[in-house]
Amino acid sequence: MTSARRSFVGLLLTVSFFLCFTGTSNALPAFARKYGLRCSACHEAWPMLNYFGQKFKDNGYQLMNDRDSPVWQNPSYWPVTFRMTPFWHLESSDKVSYDTPGGGAAVKRVTFSGFDYGGLDILSAGTLEKNVSFQLIPASDEIGAFHIEAVNARLDNLFHSPWLNFKFGKFELDNIVSEKRGLTLSASGGGYNIYHFIPAGDGNIFGQIGDNQIGVEWMGHSVNDRTRLSVAVLSTTDGNPDVPYGSNSYTTFITGSHAFNVGKLGTDRVGFYAMVGEAATSFLTDSSSGSPVPIVSSGTGNKGFHREGFVGLFYFNKLNFQVVTQHGSDSAWFGAGFGNPIDDPSAPNNLGGGPISGFHSPSWNGAFVETHWVHSPQLIFFQRSEWIRMSQQADPTTMPSNLGNLDNYVFGYRYYPIMNARAGFAWHNEYSWIRGKGLAPDGSDLTNQSLMLGFDFDF
Repeated sequence: MTSARRSFVGLLLTVSFFLCFTGTSNALPAFARKYGLRCSACHEAWPMLNYFGQKFKDNGYQLMNDRDSPVWQNPSYWPVTFRMTPFWHLESSDKVSYDTPGGGAAVKRVTFSGFDYGGLDILSAGTLEKNVSFQLIPASDEIGAFHIEAVNARLDNLFHSPWLNFKFGKFELDNIVSEKRGLTLSASGGGYNIYHFIPAGDGNIFGQIGDNQIGVEWMGHSVNDRTRLSVAVLSTTDGNPDVPYGSNSYTTFITGSHAFNVGKLGTDRVGFYAMVGEAATSFLTDSSSGSPVPIVSSGTGNKGFHREGFVGLFYFNKLNFQVVTQHGSDSAWFGAGFGNPIDDPSAPNNLGGGPISGFHSPSWNGAFVETHWVHSPQLIFFQRSEWIRMSQQADPTTMPSNLGNLDNYVFGYRYYPIMNARAGFAWHNEYSWIRGKGLAPDGSDLTNQSLMLGFDFDF
């Protein structure tokens, strides 16, 4: 790869880490206020759900009693929660390319620290009527630019069956290891990389399992919630509204899991997921303004991609593990850089639809293990080790076999001096380190590290 291309890939990688930090996590003290419960009833450690909390969510935010319907609620009750995170952080990135006084280029480590704050999440969810539930999450970044993180309506327990639940709108994909409810928040460790991974030079932005998507979902579960299955049909837009890419591109996401009791140790769960989709690579262009500009929603020339993995939740009294594995592959067309000229004007456009030569379907394997030690309901220690390895590059003649391989390690703890039906408050300390093989401007490894100390609160 050229130095300019490596710089661009490294920049994308760094930006993606910071975008992961702005993701929304779901935790609503409003539910605790509604039912008169403590937050620990549903959360092993806020915002991470326990078995009871997952069952409550699967039932459409209902306990399946008379208090579920809004007609039985106190008129002063309002199902809204606000969440923000003020913090101090230190960020360090090595081998950042910069201009020298003589007109050349060099690389050096850039480190900065200071006080900061995350974006605002406004979380609202609940029931409109018995077995009719909703979720609405308008959210802003740290400078106040709002977007719709989630908006969906759900019909629950149709024909009195827990196997018939339908959701419509924009929602988190139904994977039991949820990035939206994760404990990590730092810039280099806040997201799950295998849920967002894009190989070096790849143009496919649409296979990001960690992003909320737009579509319709069927979800069914046994009465005790031990067995869960779901199928979602999605517009291939990575959650962006107005179908800006191919108007006839769809993705299917399938997941299932089963929980089993392990005695005094807890309730373990194992499952699988699969994402199979296609996205446009060819877009009509308009040159009336001078240079050709891709026309929104005109995408054709669909090419395929898929992701599949296994997940597990394992409990040993106070110690528990979340385990995720994944295999992913994109069409060779995506590997050649086609896929998204709408958002990235520098991306190539497969307008001619001709063949490509020398490119293969990029594929990779990844896994992470996240460990939690729940010392008490008010104190949890966590760590995550994550690895992604390329098994085939799109262009093996110019790309090293390990280009883009990732290693990510995160350590930290959360202390909850306040956790009740009125508010949640956490003192959060975290360190994270990530390395991308061959992504530095000079072709060596690119590393980033973050240290974060702050307060995470909602009310």
